Amino acid sequence: MHPIIFFCRMDFSQSNLFGYIEDLQELTIIERPVRRSLKTPEEIERLTVDEELSDIERAVYLLSSGQDVQGTSVVANLPVLMRQNPAETLRRVLPKIREVLHVAGVEMQLTAAVSFLTVLQEESVSIHTYSHSFLHIILQNLEHRDAGVSNAWLETLLAVIEALPKETIRHEILNPLVSKAQLSQTLQSRLVSCKIMGKLATKLEALIIKREILPLVKSLCQDVEYEVRTCMCRQLEHIAQGIGTELTKTVVLPELVELARDEGSSVRLAAFETLVNLLDMFDADDRSQTVLPLVKSFCEKSFKADESILVSLSFHLGKLCNGLYGIFTPEQHLRFLEFYKKLSTLGLQQENGHNDNQLQLQTLELEKKYILVRKNCAYNFPAMIVFVDPKNFHLELYSIFFCLCHDPEVPVRYTMAISFYEVAKLLNSGVYTIHKELVTLLQDESLEVLDALVGHLPEILELMTNGGENSGSESKLLSIPDLIPALTTAEQRAATSLKWRTHEKLLQKYACLPHIISSDQIYYRFLHRMLTIILTNNVLPVQKAAARTLCVYLRYNRKQEQRHEVIQKLIEQLGQGKSYWNRLRFLDTCEFIMELFSKSFFCKYFFLPVLELTHDPVANVRMKLCYMLPKVKSTLKIPTDKHLLQQLELCIRKLLCQEKDKDVLTIVKRTVLELDISVDAFQKRFYESDLLDQEKERQEHLLLEMEQLEKGKQQNEGRSTNINDKMFEKKRRDSKTSSVLAKSITLSVPGSSSGTSAGKEDKKSKLVRSQSFSTQALHPKYSNIDKCPNKSSATGYTSSVSAMGKSCMLSFSDDSFQTHSVGNSGNTTFPSSSSRNLFTSTDQKNNGNRESQSRKMSM
Repeated sequence: MHPIIFFCRMDFSQSNLFGYIEDLQELTIIERPVRRSLKTPEEIERLTVDEELSDIERAVYLLSSGQDVQGTSVVANLPVLMRQNPAETLRRVLPKIREVLHVAGVEMQLTAAVSFLTVLQEESVSIHTYSHSFLHIILQNLEHRDAGVSNAWLETLLAVIEALPKETIRHEILNPLVSKAQLSQTLQSRLVSCKIMGKLATKLEALIIKREILPLVKSLCQDVEYEVRTCMCRQLEHIAQGIGTELTKTVVLPELVELARDEGSSVRLAAFETLVNLLDMFDADDRSQTVLPLVKSFCEKSFKADESILVSLSFHLGKLCNGLYGIFTPEQHLRFLEFYKKLSTLGLQQENGHNDNQLQLQTLELEKKYILVRKNCAYNFPAMIVFVDPKNFHLELYSIFFCLCHDPEVPVRYTMAISFYEVAKLLNSGVYTIHKELVTLLQDESLEVLDALVGHLPEILELMTNGGENSGSESKLLSIPDLIPALTTAEQRAATSLKWRTHEKLLQKYACLPHIISSDQIYYRFLHRMLTIILTNNVLPVQKAAARTLCVYLRYNRKQEQRHEVIQKLIEQLGQGKSYWNRLRFLDTCEFIMELFSKSFFCKYFFLPVLELTHDPVANVRMKLCYMLPKVKSTLKIPTDKHLLQQLELCIRKLLCQEKDKDVLTIVKRTVLELDISVDAFQKRFYESDLLDQEKERQEHLLLEMEQLEKGKQQNEGRSTNINDKMFEKKRRDSKTSSVLAKSITLSVPGSSSGTSAGKEDKKSKLVRSQSFSTQALHPKYSNIDKCPNKSSATGYTSSVSAMGKSCMLSFSDDSFQTHSVGNSGNTTFPSSSSRNLFTSTDQKNNGNRESQSRKMSM
């Protein structure tokens, strides 16, 4: 025999629906007096149960003669008993629970409601058996004198109604409901009836609702108690969905109009919210003749006499304005827009004059209400952009947007940060107009605002830099200098706070920056910061987020020198760091490298540094490496990386022979079994990953080619600049010599014939000179010898080059000819000597031609 208080582990997995059960348990523990002495023999005897009893027998015994806490334990474990032995539980345990619940306290009642709902959700028995065994117990406890217990059983019943067949609903629930909804019943009974009718309207046919439920609905809408009228008014939305559009127009709408003029403020509020939710079911005539006048009266009363509806009106205003958009006149459109603007700044400025609603000494409750109104306005801001058209945003709503983003209260700015992405999407090409507000929210003093903004930060930055057809490169370039300091400031503020989850989220989202800003900006402003976070931060998720983002930056870096520098720092400061914590982070970084980069990249830079950690003095580092070995082996390509495979096998042999730590040795032996697969089979197994790896490798080669092209372009630009300077100097000298030559010809040879011949020669020299300039004006890429398809074109090329003179010829280095292939038929390359001989022969020919021409002209 041994004392048992809880015969089985309590399972409150479904208690999230009724969270106050745990609160009640905590309160009982707090209020229980502290007993410093042990239990008396009599108490031990009462709490003692025979060990040989089965679970069913023990449950029956505890429900019959046990303590209340033991009975509550049995009720809490009812789902477990139903899973183990449903037939015996229904036959022996459930009747005892039904008897106990008549006199049970609040705690057992709440536990029973949760357990009954759990049995329904787990489907331990059929729905027919459940309705036969459990439904009557639920209906009996609906009218409990405690409101919390009654609501708990009501929630269970509403969930049961969703699963019950229609015939069972009509006979077991609808028929008793008629008597429970009468005015003679208690207030609690009538409130429960209102909620049940709203649920039944979604399950039954329209004809049954019209014949049996609508008379009860009209009666409860005119109940003497305002709580009943309010509750029934909120259920009219479900009633309308069940009966359809026609009956809603003839039955529900008149009731709503009457309830909207009720003396109770809560009734009017419920009527207003139901009207807004049912806008889609009303036609244009109903909206213009019935709904719009009611809404206008609500807006007027909200500032004059009825401030209770102000919060609800501000929350539903966006949906209301867009729902009535088609029937607004321009004047009404402007009036509702002004009303929204007034709500957006409510409480921020004191109005002049005497106004009963604007109290000079505002109470704390009124301030809280105004904050909630402005928060609702921030929530509805995207809907108001649609209402005024995004084209009119800057004229109509930008001032309100500015005020809400700079609101003194954190909840308002938090809501604006959440809806910022929706606003940016709606503005499209005009998104650059809200760039300053983005910077403001990034630098907000509250980390809650930053956390809300970071959720869609990649999409927002993408829209800011690339969104819109009319946003040219100038606006993009102007936006970046403001964004980069704001982003760095936001990260530093998150790093210095205690909210590491916000910092982690921010670092993860910063991985989008390679698509937003240039590689150099990332390298100088963000990449080294990520490395610092990995080395200095003490939170593991933050370090991993920074490591992955750093690998993304490295992946898209466009300068090989910078990449090599970062790789070297990763190996030296992390992989060879003094702290074992840094070496563990190096292995995490290598996992991200394997994910983002090609296999050849990892093998080239990180394979051997990773294997060096098999000799690490800390067992945790070796253990983590052993877990990674199968993934490390998958990066090898045989036979190209055969030497690396030998290094890997050598390291594994050393671990098997020399490892002293038992845990590491166990993992090594397990890893060897995974590595025992042949490399060929391993590669066939991961064929799709190989295709992905080929694409990664292709992109990496493309980055290298782009870098080489950029370098070549810069060199060619500098070279063409030098050539142009020399050509300009030669042109100036040629113009001087041609003018002197023309003067000498005219003086020595007078007459028309000599003048004509001199003019022809002058034109000939100008033609040759223009050909040489046109050849030099081409891009260096197209001025190579490999562009010459045949001998004649090559001769033409050399003749045009020779016309430029010896000084221009020397400006071409031999390297420009050595690095390109020549000819159409083969891959033959001209050596530098042949190019020199070619130019020498053409120079001699051209010099001979020039001497003969000068002799003729002198004669």
